[in-house]
Amino acid sequence: MRDAWNAFFDRGMTLAPTSVGPLSGMRFAAKDIFELRGYVAGAGSPEWRSTHEPAANDAEAVERLLRSGAELTGTTHTDELMYSLNGENYHYGTPLNPKAPRHIPGGSSSGSAVAVAAGEVDFALGSDTGGSIRIPASYCGIYGFRPTHGAVPDTGMVPLAPSFDTVGWLARDAATLRRVGDALLPAPAEAPSGFRRLLAAEDAFAAADPACAAAARAVLKQVEAVSGPAAAVTVSEEGLERWMNCFRLLQGSEIWRTHGAWVERVKPRFGPGVAERFAWARTIRPEETESELELRERIRQRMAALLGEDGILVMPTAPAGPPPRNTVGPELEKRRKATLQMCCAAGLAGLPQLTMPLVEWNGLPAGVSFLAGPGQDARLLAWAESISRSLALVSVATT
Repeated sequence: MRDAWNAFFDRGMTLAPTSVGPLSGMRFAAKDIFELRGYVAGAGSPEWRSTHEPAANDAEAVERLLRSGAELTGTTHTDELMYSLNGENYHYGTPLNPKAPRHIPGGSSSGSAVAVAAGEVDFALGSDTGGSIRIPASYCGIYGFRPTHGAVPDTGMVPLAPSFDTVGWLARDAATLRRVGDALLPAPAEAPSGFRRLLAAEDAFAAADPACAAAARAVLKQVEAVSGPAAAVTVSEEGLERWMNCFRLLQGSEIWRTHGAWVERVKPRFGPGVAERFAWARTIRPEETESELELRERIRQRMAALLGEDGILVMPTAPAGPPPRNTVGPELEKRRKATLQMCCAAGLAGLPQLTMPLVEWNGLPAGVSFLAGPGQDARLLAWAESISRSLALVSVATT
């Protein structure tokens, strides 16, 4: 089948539903990191595919969706070994962003985001370690959800940095996002209710492009009209750049522990950016991460106390809209670090984060994010579905 968007790695890899359920009649795609029986998940790398055996079973997340009545209609492209936020793959090309064709789709769940944005599927599975659901959702103008770390089993998913990895998903509307969550997440002990405390992440707003931040604040005003006034809070006492560096060191260290032996044995031909990041990860010494692990624990305690069970935090998803395709060198690395500053809080604290396509920045999509306390996934999804009916797109231009 023709794939005008280059979203799919293997569109012929299909699986029928195994039962009738709440997702019956819906089609989904899965990032090419989820194991499927008799199939090799390639993780965006030809060498990974050629050095691994076909899977004996389907990934747990895929099984849950099939049991809920959904049909798998293909596997989607990803950045190499998921170690990028751009969506540009040296070996397989860049999926075409339907909302901004001259700009990157974001990664590493690039193909999944593009397949959803293009209307090729109803929803798609991806993964989020450092922003790989949230950023492509923001850049492609769709909804994306990263759950509490460990809330959805990652059994049968190629890992990147296990203490940060989550199974995530994308959709074009909040109702579908919530329905997929019902299939993947544990059933809540009681019916989800709303949030009593609305919080505005002032340091995250300050870190975004001023016009993008202003548009996100206009969205916040809409939320306040429904939920009451927001309290201004500073998320990071140490500074978001310090948190970002903590995340990068811990993630890089885990990535090398997870994949270093394979990299040294196979010597894969990584593309630009990914090659440099793996080379850097190799140099991280264990003693460098000791203080970072202590900081991560303090961050988890702070964020859990800040949000509790009834707090919801609002912030821009990304610093701005998607960069142009083929951006290279220092400018792209600068943008990557700025983006990680926006994403690192949920990763370090293991929190659920949901991004909505509510901002248009210079004609480009940009998301607004909502974070909740650990384990508040069902509540966040239900709240987002309800409030999305009251929110309108905010458009800004800087030229």
